[in-house]
Amino acid sequence: MAEKFDAIVVGAGPSGNAATYTLAKAGLKVLQIERGEYPGSKNVQGAILYSDALEKIIPDFRDDAPLERHIIEQRMWLLDDNSFVGTHYRSDDYNKPPYNRYTIIRAQFDKWFSSKVREAGALLICETTVEQLLMDDDKVVGVRCDRMGGDVFADVVILADGVNSTLARKAGFHGELSSKNVALAVKEILFMPEEVIQARFNIGEEEGVVIELMGSVTEGMVGTGFLYTNKDSLTIGVGCMLSDFKNNPNKTTPYALLEKLKAHPSVAPLIAGGEMKEYCAHLIPEGGFNAVPKIFGDGWMIVGDSGGFVNAAHREGSNLAMTTGRIAAETVIAAKAAGKAMTEKTLKAYKDTLDESFVMKDLKKYRHMPDVLEKSPQFFTTYPGLVNRAAKTMFTVDGIDKMTKQREVMGSFKSARKLTGLVGDAIKIWRATR
Repeated sequence: MAEKFDAIVVGAGPSGNAATYTLAKAGLKVLQIERGEYPGSKNVQGAILYSDALEKIIPDFRDDAPLERHIIEQRMWLLDDNSFVGTHYRSDDYNKPPYNRYTIIRAQFDKWFSSKVREAGALLICETTVEQLLMDDDKVVGVRCDRMGGDVFADVVILADGVNSTLARKAGFHGELSSKNVALAVKEILFMPEEVIQARFNIGEEEGVVIELMGSVTEGMVGTGFLYTNKDSLTIGVGCMLSDFKNNPNKTTPYALLEKLKAHPSVAPLIAGGEMKEYCAHLIPEGGFNAVPKIFGDGWMIVGDSGGFVNAAHREGSNLAMTTGRIAAETVIAAKAAGKAMTEKTLKAYKDTLDESFVMKDLKKYRHMPDVLEKSPQFFTTYPGLVNRAAKTMFTVDGIDKMTKQREVMGSFKSARKLTGLVGDAIKIWRATR
């Protein structure tokens, strides 16, 4: 008879590792299956790590986790083709341990997290693809892998297999993910000496900066660019909705957008001399609250990107992934302790707990944002351009009196209000974030 586990976790990203570690730490017999050569082998890019979510899983993670820089400054830029208007938030409070956010290199971080998973007692199998879920009527009872004798059984299967979970679709738990709910992002890592990074971004030895960029860089498509500092490299990238790439009349490619961002006169000096070492493209679920599928059933749960758990408005993903993985595991642990079977009724506790957490509360707060932005390209074209033109007009000293300049600026805003419904758009955003 095939071996049986308390739980099988499919995937070894942040959500899968969080679930597996939590289960194994509680003494459960857990199998984790990863299709990559090793955890992190498919993730070359840099990323942001949110400390609070990982602290709840591994309180002393700072002792040996491969962290790059702790973030002390957040910049937000609105770009036109030649300039930007921005705001910065920098606080010395973020420079005092325990630090709130870090930049990381996913390949290194995922390997470290996986080592903790194995230390906790879980069995990890890599280079193995789960082809389908094993069913007994409507109940998931295990998985079928692409190996001889590849049927493995468990009381519960946790799906952490990434965007648009293939296994969940094959099992009929949800349909194909709409391109309106997925962003395609491309990133590069540019190697650069530490001292150069610190001088250009006005930061100390372990301090970091994140820049979010919006406007002309996406050529009217819904999306943003980003740039942040690692120890001896920079991560730069841009992402737009997949549906916009499909429908864009200019047939703009993601790589072309990234090159445009790198060439922008406000960005180019920051990355000059950087040596490109890594490039990757990946999908990000950004449909928000209304696109989250059913996340539990008889013998199964969905966590992380597989469930659409990304807060696009605040660019938060890894914290939602780790939190959903942890809560799913804690649901199993509590059910085991109570002697309950892993039925749909039992596993509903997973969703109930998520609903009371920041994960679903934040997603619900921004539930209307995807629709508003999809129908309002002016947020990525007219408004950034208008703000930059207004700034240039007021800051240029050319013999024209300031009252005349003020009238010119106000005239531009009045024209925009008539053409785009500026006031109405402001109300839409206000309503969409209540």
